[in-house]
Amino acid sequence: MKKFLIKGVVAGAVLLVFSYVALYLLVAFFPDLAELYYDPVFSLEGEKGILYFIHPFILSFALAWFWRRFKSLFHGSFWWRGTEMGLVYGLIATLPSMWITFSSLSVSVSLVITWFLYGLFQAIVVGIIYAKMSP
Repeated sequence: MKKFLIKGVVAGAVLLVFSYVALYLLVAFFPDLAELYYDPVFSLEGEKGILYFIHPFILSFALAWFWRRFKSLFHGSFWWRGTEMGLVYGLIATLPSMWITFSSLSVSVSLVITWFLYGLFQAIVVGIIYAKMSP
């Protein structure tokens, strides 16, 4: 259990750093896309703002369970095993979530595509971390 917690915290911290970097890169390289977040539908006021910063840890602990349960199915170097785990997660969780988000909410296709790509990136990063820490 201790190793599970350590892996989850390490992966969550790495994802949190990537979240900050991604925000700055979004504003610097895709200002038109960043401007879409000024829509009132995106509200980080009050206590809800903390949920954004907790998300990397929730994802990392969920993927820690996924890794522990299914790691024997992934073969090759730790880079490939982690990437494969991230791709599998992206197909079974992120893609359907983005599909229903786009089909039911008034958000642009560009936002949904970037959310999907970022979710896929997060899963691959966590997969590589877990493949290295817990082969």
